[in-house]
Amino acid sequence: MVEKLWQGRFEKPTNRAVEKFTASIEIDTRLYPYDIMGSIAHTKMLGKQGILSEDEVKLIVRNLKRIKKELDEGTFVFHEGDEDIHMAIERSLIERIGEVGGKLHTGRSRNDQIALDERLFLREEVKNICSLLEELKSSLLRKAKEEIHTVMPGYTHLQRAQPVLLSHYFLAYWEMLDRDENRMKDCLKRINVMPLGSAALAGTGIPLDRKYTARILRFPVLSKNSMDAVADRDFLIEFISASSLLMMHLSRFCEDLIIWNSGEFSFVAIDDAFATGSSIMPQKKNPDVAELIRGKTARIYGNLIALLTLLKGLPMTYNRDLQEDKVPLFDTVDQVKSSLSILTPLIDNLSFQRDRLREAAMEGFSTATDLAEYLVKKGISFRAAHHIAGKIVAYCLKNNKTLFTLTLKEYRNFHEAFDEDILDYVKLENAINVRKTIGGTAGERVLERIKEIEELSKSENKGD
Repeated sequence: MVEKLWQGRFEKPTNRAVEKFTASIEIDTRLYPYDIMGSIAHTKMLGKQGILSEDEVKLIVRNLKRIKKELDEGTFVFHEGDEDIHMAIERSLIERIGEVGGKLHTGRSRNDQIALDERLFLREEVKNICSLLEELKSSLLRKAKEEIHTVMPGYTHLQRAQPVLLSHYFLAYWEMLDRDENRMKDCLKRINVMPLGSAALAGTGIPLDRKYTARILRFPVLSKNSMDAVADRDFLIEFISASSLLMMHLSRFCEDLIIWNSGEFSFVAIDDAFATGSSIMPQKKNPDVAELIRGKTARIYGNLIALLTLLKGLPMTYNRDLQEDKVPLFDTVDQVKSSLSILTPLIDNLSFQRDRLREAAMEGFSTATDLAEYLVKKGISFRAAHHIAGKIVAYCLKNNKTLFTLTLKEYRNFHEAFDEDILDYVKLENAINVRKTIGGTAGERVLERIKEIEELSKSENKGD
């Protein structure tokens, strides 16, 4: 059995079952680029402080880079006793360069080491997720511009409510995703804090220059309390919480697609390349991508609850329970990225049935509110106008008529304030374009918002 790097205090070797149970190497190997990045920075700092000689620094750094190359290529040899990626890399380093390799761990613990690795990993992945969000937002914006003249029924309670522009619908999800991106960027501020130098929990008596290490690793802020630094996983919870909100938004959009794609609605056609068939029913075309995103949302919620539950009873500071934080973290990153990546091309290839959308918008008395607002503009109180409009809807239902087919005489039977312009007032285009309040569905407001978004994007790109 291979002796552990920490074996000195123990008189018996670790039980094989305990070894297997406590090992995390199969999971945390993924962190190797960040572990080596942190180790190289730590080595350079030890050299600056005179704790390592210049030759020792060069030797350690050179061999750490070789280990990374082997890990990149899949040729690195793991040993049975490697508990985690930190110990595997350090063990290999010592095998290659002898006692000098043992100096790498001076002034640090696996406790602050893993906190650093997770922050480096998540810092990079949050930036990747923000890039994917930008791509998805751009897709929604493209669709909003394409469908600027497409009228659709807006819904409340899944009942037809009022007509809106399909472009207005797409911009609603753009706004949601923009908030998601801002949350991710805000979360990044608390991820981007360097814990290295906190050691096991109390700091170290070795004269480290934490600010120098932070500069190498591009951390703008140092952790201020060593106990908090090794115990803190708030940044993981915050990220998975933000991811849960993001996935909720994606799930709602996918739910709309699933419903709209059904034969009962027939509002949209999902491209064949983004659908699947049935093993028994040859006629089927299933919206599986949208359904899986909806399903993966539950998985992300589970990851959030798992991490909250993991942390809620832990005493200060580091506890081995925290080894379990990586499964929900990695899974959340992977599922969010895959969902964003597949949804963008799916949206780009959607085909909307514009005639069917317009037909549906004309059904269900969707301009009844406009009747009430028409009367309000004639000086009638909204409550009275609402009652009159309701009576007109009841009349139409009883006589198999619509608001578009009623005559002026019929309107006047309900109130003398109705004039000839009511026949145009209840038309779909008027019902949409009259809603000019900021944020409304009027075409000019939607175009205005599209222009604002495009100008904001140009400004941000110049800033980059």
